[in-house]
Amino acid sequence: MSAVPLLQATALTRRFGAHVACDAVNLSVYPGEVLGIVGESGSGKTSLLQSLAGQVAPDQGSVLYSTLHDGVVDLYRIGEARRRLLSRTDWGFVHQSARDGLRSDVSAGANVGERLMAVGARHYGAIRSEAMAWLSRVEIDAARIDDLPRDFSGGMQQRLQIARNLVTRPRLIFMDEPTASLDVSVQARLLDLLRQLVAELHVAAVIVTHDLAVARLLAHRLIVMRSGRVVEEGLTDQVLDDPQHPYTQLLVSSVLQA
Repeated sequence: MSAVPLLQATALTRRFGAHVACDAVNLSVYPGEVLGIVGESGSGKTSLLQSLAGQVAPDQGSVLYSTLHDGVVDLYRIGEARRRLLSRTDWGFVHQSARDGLRSDVSAGANVGERLMAVGARHYGAIRSEAMAWLSRVEIDAARIDDLPRDFSGGMQQRLQIARNLVTRPRLIFMDEPTASLDVSVQARLLDLLRQLVAELHVAAVIVTHDLAVARLLAHRLIVMRSGRVVEEGLTDQVLDDPQHPYTQLLVSSVLQA
């Protein structure tokens, strides 16, 4: 693992009036690493993810990203246009609901092809061919390349969203509860696919989940959040098998007793 973080947050704080969603959070994500952020609803994990992904500016603190060509940049000092470019090229974002991550009015192939065009692809035949290859890669029949996302099942929509995000081989992907809206059997299939693709592409990832089984399967390291604060962090198996903080112990025990 590289000694230089790909993404680093320092004293990141977000408030909603008197409510503190993220309270001076510090974290680092390294190339090829999957970082899990866990906690119950309202713990601040989604607010944290939004700020890490350049979507919502924090009230305090910084988010630094190590670019390929321009060195380390502060996401909230480079301007919105530059952040948008990074989100279309260097990053991907997999939403909990595929409807939020797909364009419903264009075909499956166009959803994947748009990302390729964002990084400079212009040859229609090559774009279509790559889109078909990625549909197959995420276990969608390539013959459905011209179908609209609304004609797909929920699991297929989520796999299409993954193809759309990974087709450009981003360096970093953010995932917000990527399996929460799916049936258990569909979840297992999608998790296996995600784990395989993230490892194969050597992409770094930040995944927010309330499901500790998902975190164990995908994440190398875990951050446990409660009321906007990080209460425990460490290697995933270490945190889940030998939790030190009472809140983490409660989370783990509630899963075991369920």
